Amino acid sequence: MTDTGIGMAISKRYVDLMGGTISVDSKKGEGSTFIVEFPLELTNESMVQKQDTPASNVNMKGVRALLAEDNELNAEIAMVQLEELGMVVTRVSDGKEAVERFCESDADTFDIIFMDIMMPEMNGYEATRAIRELKDHPDARTIPIIAMTANAFAEDVQASLDAGMNGHLSKPIVLDEVIKTVARNLN
Repeated sequence: MTDTGIGMAISKRYVDLMGGTISVDSKKGEGSTFIVEFPLELTNESMVQKQDTPASNVNMKGVRALLAEDNELNAEIAMVQLEELGMVVTRVSDGKEAVERFCESDADTFDIIFMDIMMPEMNGYEATRAIRELKDHPDARTIPIIAMTANAFAEDVQASLDAGMNGHLSKPIVLDEVIKTVARNLN
């Protein structure tokens, strides 16, 4: 039996999906050492949220979302999926429009923002930073902003968090992950 190397590709995909990194050090005749790292934060038990409810039992009805997505087809698909969950979705076409719409809105108009990363005018990172820096909007620092992007490597997840986002969803979106992410960020 010969080793085709497919195991490493599969492992890398799972590690990437979990926001980690994997590396290998191999020496002929001695073997290989694999190092897997995940970005985790230490916490105490009192800070851990107990979630015994499966994602399918979480009620998304009435959750008001701002969706920033420049691709028409992706936007249509995301809107249909989110609206099927009972969410009320307002869509904008780029990061600049997302910032403008958020600025024009009253406090508590939106419960959550889904932000594509690669957009014209202003990308998702820039838009998130702009929203977080707003001084005159009471929700600017607290509204959950979730990256919704095809960029799924660990450095992409970290860049989203560094920009001030609260989470990261990879496209194509998986509804159970959306539900869990929304529930986790809206308590």
